[in-house]
Amino acid sequence: MALKVNDKYLASFIAEHEYEGIKPAVRAAHETLTSKSGLGNDYLGWMTLPEDYDKEEFARIKAAAERIKKNSDVFIVIGIGGSYLGARACIEAIKSSLYNSMKKDTPEIYFIGNTISPTYLNDVISLVEGRDFSVNIISKSGTTTESALAFRVFRSMLEKKYGEEGAKERIFATTDRKKGTLRELSTAKGYETFTIENDVGGRFSVLTGVGLLPIAVAGCDIDALMNGARAAMGDFCDPDITKNDCYKYAAIRNILYRKGRSVEMLVAYEPSFTMMNEWFKQLFGESEGKDGKGLFPASAVFSTDLHSLGQFIQDGSDILFETVVQFSKAQRDFFIEKDPTNGDGLNFLSDQNMSVVNRKAFEGTVLAHTEGNTPNIVLEVPELNEFELGYMIYFFEKACAISGYMLGVNPFNQPGVESYKKNMFALLGKPGYEDRKAELEARLS
Repeated sequence: MALKVNDKYLASFIAEHEYEGIKPAVRAAHETLTSKSGLGNDYLGWMTLPEDYDKEEFARIKAAAERIKKNSDVFIVIGIGGSYLGARACIEAIKSSLYNSMKKDTPEIYFIGNTISPTYLNDVISLVEGRDFSVNIISKSGTTTESALAFRVFRSMLEKKYGEEGAKERIFATTDRKKGTLRELSTAKGYETFTIENDVGGRFSVLTGVGLLPIAVAGCDIDALMNGARAAMGDFCDPDITKNDCYKYAAIRNILYRKGRSVEMLVAYEPSFTMMNEWFKQLFGESEGKDGKGLFPASAVFSTDLHSLGQFIQDGSDILFETVVQFSKAQRDFFIEKDPTNGDGLNFLSDQNMSVVNRKAFEGTVLAHTEGNTPNIVLEVPELNEFELGYMIYFFEKACAISGYMLGVNPFNQPGVESYKKNMFALLGKPGYEDRKAELEARLS
């Protein structure tokens, strides 16, 4: 079994002829992607990655993870955007959103270099003090402000604690294969390195060394993760949306977008899926949001957010649709016993697993929301494990590429991301930005 698209709750929102009408656009996007003739075609390495990945590096990743497990209480992962979101999402989805607090035989893992908050930096430093730790710096260039600043701090801490020779055994650099500041430093210092492939963009890189080392350190089965992605790669080749659920999902998104549903809310009923929601938001937001186009990716965890966003979803403006990830089997279930006093009035829930209650919450919600005029796509997943997660990752990546080409944008660039960086550099007085600084300061005054 694997992920399936359930479209039964869309019957009142999408007519059969609309599926027929969008098929030519899906086929055209498929041809553009598979022929590698579209915009961004030099960033398509993710398409065959589940089969073509570097087996020697994969083995080194597993070996490095075992060393880190043995010599470190804490593993610090430094990166921003695609350099951390995928790894954190997989770890929390497979292990728990409470991973760092749980009893385990693997290190605590903290992600930093994704913010410039001094408070957060100090918090992580305090968690490391007096403990053995290792660092994974993930940066193609080595000069990304957030990550480079954090690496400066933790590299210094390692060298003070273990000396330069000891520190180099605890620093792992994931960077460009041949060039860049971090590559040069790693070569000079003797750090073990893993590769950021030139043909795989950051938000598509979770199944490369970028994501696999932290995931393996957490004790996740990265072989099963890759096997799941490989299975999806084989399943999603047919351009016919009646035979390809990945393309069907991309088609549905575009049909609803053309009807004015410009916000997609990814929903799960498991808190451990929260960071997968964040990974999804970067994947689609950075891929589709350009040229004045694109669906806005939002997210929620139910039933929690039903008590905050539920009112808007049910009765608010008709701008959104929901994509619900529904797992058939709970990772760890809980049996509800009967209370002799029934003081809370909940004995009607007794003598069954809590997963049944969670399922009924989903069923009640999807009926209410569709009756409230909010379309619902349901992605049915057998369970949340490494294989199914790898399958899901590839599903979303390919759907994103097809959907982007259907929108008429380049799904693999992110020109808008550079704007804030240029302004920040100018305001901080970085050499080469002097002329821009005065203009920006005047606009701020």
